[in-house]
Amino acid sequence: LTGYCCLKIDELHRYPAARLYTDEDPLVILGSGSLMLAVGNSSSAWLVQFYSSWCGHCIQYSSTWRALAQDVKDWQQVVSIGVVDCAQEENFDVCKDFSIKFYPTFKYFHAHSPQTDRGTLYRGANREIQSVRQLMVNILQNHTKVDWPDHCPPLKAYSSVELLPLLGQRSDHYTAIIVEEPDSYVGREVILDLLQYYGVEVKRALSSELPLLDALKITTFPSVYLLHPNATHTHLHVQKRLRFFFSSLLRTLPGVHRRLRSTSSTSGVPVVTDKQGSEPWRDFDRSKVYAADLESALHYLLRVELATHNTLEGEELKIFKDFVTLVAKLYPGGGSVVKLMETLSDWLLSLPLPRIPYQAVLDLVDNKMRISGVFLGAELRWVGCQGSRAGLRGYPCSLWTLFHVLTVQHEAMPTALENTGLEGEAAPVLQVMRRYVRTFFGCEVCGRHFEQAAAVGVKKVQNREEQILWLWNQHNLVNYRLAGSLSDDPLFPKAPWPSPNLCASCHEEKNGVHVWNHNNVLLFFRKHYGASNISPKYSLTPPRLPAPPPNPDPDQTRTGAAGGGVWILGLGFNSVDMSLCVVLYVCSCLFLMLLFFFFKVRSRRWKLRHSRLHV
Repeated sequence: LTGYCCLKIDELHRYPAARLYTDEDPLVILGSGSLMLAVGNSSSAWLVQFYSSWCGHCIQYSSTWRALAQDVKDWQQVVSIGVVDCAQEENFDVCKDFSIKFYPTFKYFHAHSPQTDRGTLYRGANREIQSVRQLMVNILQNHTKVDWPDHCPPLKAYSSVELLPLLGQRSDHYTAIIVEEPDSYVGREVILDLLQYYGVEVKRALSSELPLLDALKITTFPSVYLLHPNATHTHLHVQKRLRFFFSSLLRTLPGVHRRLRSTSSTSGVPVVTDKQGSEPWRDFDRSKVYAADLESALHYLLRVELATHNTLEGEELKIFKDFVTLVAKLYPGGGSVVKLMETLSDWLLSLPLPRIPYQAVLDLVDNKMRISGVFLGAELRWVGCQGSRAGLRGYPCSLWTLFHVLTVQHEAMPTALENTGLEGEAAPVLQVMRRYVRTFFGCEVCGRHFEQAAAVGVKKVQNREEQILWLWNQHNLVNYRLAGSLSDDPLFPKAPWPSPNLCASCHEEKNGVHVWNHNNVLLFFRKHYGASNISPKYSLTPPRLPAPPPNPDPDQTRTGAAGGGVWILGLGFNSVDMSLCVVLYVCSCLFLMLLFFFFKVRSRRWKLRHSRLHV
């Protein structure tokens, strides 16, 4: 028994008797006070796992159950996933009431079932994600018209007679027809995947509907045929005939948007308006990274976010120095931004002060000394990170983009951080990002979430490739969590990145479940966030400063300030300043010489006077 169902005794010490699931998981944690209230007379169906937190098999299976909940997260409105921990003392009675004898036990409840219903036992031997997901589809289809879940769309297969009249008709939404084999679940799963989206309706038909197949010229299954709102219709091409590809493609159609989780609209459909106002819309290519976004991220970071700190000292100063050094060494393409960050880095490292006023940093960022080649635009110019309205995307999007670029650059230039104090860390870009977000990022809750993830995950990163993939995975986890929230832009809904349109080879299926091809994701990131894929379009042009005179002395310390100024200890001086310094130097020398002769004469007189007295 110990070897079959449960872990060995010494292994159990690694798993304390605590809940296997948390509120962060996309499922509902039920107990004695909430189970019957949740499943009784519910508007949706339920699939509940009764488990024990000391059972070894339950512990091992928890990752599968959690992955299932994530996989069907968008189905929650019609079929919800719950868990009950029968090892918790407060749940002893309710588990007994529901006749739970072994762990884990799975029970499902139809929608609108009475409070006295104790559920139907699922005895299937296969408890993998695909099998349980298909069970959920069967549970929904086994409802009658009387107890059908309130928000569940039709899952039936439509006939040719019902679908052919739709061809050529205008509508206010897309209609996607998925034609599949009779034993296929793809159509029904895609219907449920699109449950949280509006602007498209999905219907399914079987491959036996020959009149429909002839009219649409469909020969392979499953296939998707799209009816446009303007009465045109066309076959929809997908790179792979898999559920994930169908769902992703339909979600990205123009005018298809995710419903927000919280909205004052009674219909649940938020109002989406085109981007308007003084900020012009900038057409962009999703396959490109724009330098304007990176520059805008640095502008906001240095001039807005950092401005909330009047002075930088102690740990804050150290973190800021590391961030500036990282960007100075890894920012791609060179140019005025790199020159600014290098100048700022040299200045910070040259000052042995424990405290630096923010205004001094701002003066250098604004190039008050007019140092040639140093420039950072003082304007937010979002391109790939622009949102449908103010307050969406923007700075958070650009900060993610900046650090993705830096992780890729670190792999491309492995020696760039030598002699910076950062080269000893296995994942220096992640560590600097972690410390910066924790200390300076304006959204405190966001910073706390990132710190919790980084505290566990970053220490496991051992090389530069893993650094790229960890940040990619963490970004996707944030997208999963925020999808459908008020911060989700309806024109750019948060979805797994990269999309199948950008990287079809990054997506695969294993046992009917979407999986990532990590090797292809890494190849995509190297190309997408590489220096050669960063577009200068929309970037601000640096102002032209007077060119400095040629420097005859190659060993002179950093010439290049406007008007032939010299760079000394991070301070810029023009020719007038240097002339004044020379004048002051000469005057000081003359004054010291006068003092020297004055005291020399006085000392001779004093010696003379005392020598006569002695005689």
